[in-house]
Amino acid sequence: MERPPMDSDLRLHPLSALAAAPLDTSFQEGRTALLAQLRERMVAFAASRYAGAQAEDLAQEVLVLLHGKYGHLDRIEDLLPLAFQILRFKLAAHRRKAARRGEFDAVDVDRFPPPSDAPDPATVLERKELLAKLMGGIARMGDRCRELFRLKLRGHGFAEIQGLMGAASLNTVYTWDHRCRKQLLESLGGRWERPAGRGAP
Repeated sequence: MERPPMDSDLRLHPLSALAAAPLDTSFQEGRTALLAQLRERMVAFAASRYAGAQAEDLAQEVLVLLHGKYGHLDRIEDLLPLAFQILRFKLAAHRRKAARRGEFDAVDVDRFPPPSDAPDPATVLERKELLAKLMGGIARMGDRCRELFRLKLRGHGFAEIQGLMGAASLNTVYTWDHRCRKQLLESLGGRWERPAGRGAP
């Protein structure tokens, strides 16, 4: 996607052919009709400078400013250069804002969907199989090991488990844990079958 030019073509310079095309000054409808003609020219000018759907909004902002701050001007010689000078400033601000948001580098999400954070189906299945094996192995163990693993799975630390299971010392809990893990490993065939990065219980 070609990146449109930034502010280089928005510097104050003689009016472009589009902006400087003569307006019909023979009418007598007054300033409102003059501003309506100016609006058409500004929309076309902004659209030709990659403003896209924002062209009409930018032209309307210029008209609001002309009405509020420059209401004393009613001659085409004064309004035409002033309107396009303001429009160029607003176009420059619009482009800087679009560049900060990364709109020039945007891609169609329908054609290029973002990567999903969800695990792939194979990983999900592998984890389910591992969990089923672990739970089956724990269910076949003695009461002490089942209780030890239950407390660990609930997030209790070894110091808490010592109190909950009435162990004589913290080293006793470490010994129980080592023996229970070894017993569980043997019940699973002597090795942990796990997805990469996953530890044993």
